[in-house]
Amino acid sequence: MENDSLRALEDIHRLIEDIEGQLAHLKQRVSELGPVDHNRYAKEKAQDFGSSDGNVTEGVFDGQNMVGPDGKIYTIPANYASKSKLVEGDIMKLTIKDAGTFIYKQIGPVERKRMTATLVRTDSGGYKAVAKSGHSYKLLTASVTYYRGEVGNTAIILVPPDGMSNWAAVENIVSEIEDADLLLEQGDNLLADGQEMLLEDGDEELLPPPHGELSFSEEIVTGDDDEEE
Repeated sequence: MENDSLRALEDIHRLIEDIEGQLAHLKQRVSELGPVDHNRYAKEKAQDFGSSDGNVTEGVFDGQNMVGPDGKIYTIPANYASKSKLVEGDIMKLTIKDAGTFIYKQIGPVERKRMTATLVRTDSGGYKAVAKSGHSYKLLTASVTYYRGEVGNTAIILVPPDGMSNWAAVENIVSEIEDADLLLEQGDNLLADGQEMLLEDGDEELLPPPHGELSFSEEIVTGDDDEEE
């Protein structure tokens, strides 16, 4: 019996070595092919839907910032993106006032898919959500800290319909999966009619785009004289 355990342990070590070797080979191939452009989807969409006219620019939210039609990146405050639950692919409008302040509006929200995922830490100290499928999504740290999320918690996230985005918006974070059975709708996490919606571990639900412009806040103003929340 002891010999069987030793052989099994040796097989596991060999398997780990094989996987590490394959991973090293894949990393080498990636470095040879060049860096991955994680903003490619947002840039391509911004070219199709974006516009720029004087002090007004329309672009696409890439999960963290807005990408303009020329590929330029415009910084969106993390607190605003988190509270507004912006989803990768949302169309944004930026108005730059004469005083130099930036005013953002969400003008073309995409459909949302709600799903559950496990909250984990990244090597860089940030957070990501790992879905049951194994796909992982980057999360804004402000979204996680707002809900006092901890590693191992269940995150209720919003992603585009195909679910293959790099980023996800955090709708809520619960400590036990049983709590996820009582998820509530958008906004202040309360359904308009007071009803409850069930979502089991790993389940998904396709949501329509939010109605109209942001209900949380129509605009955000940033500038040297303004303080971020």
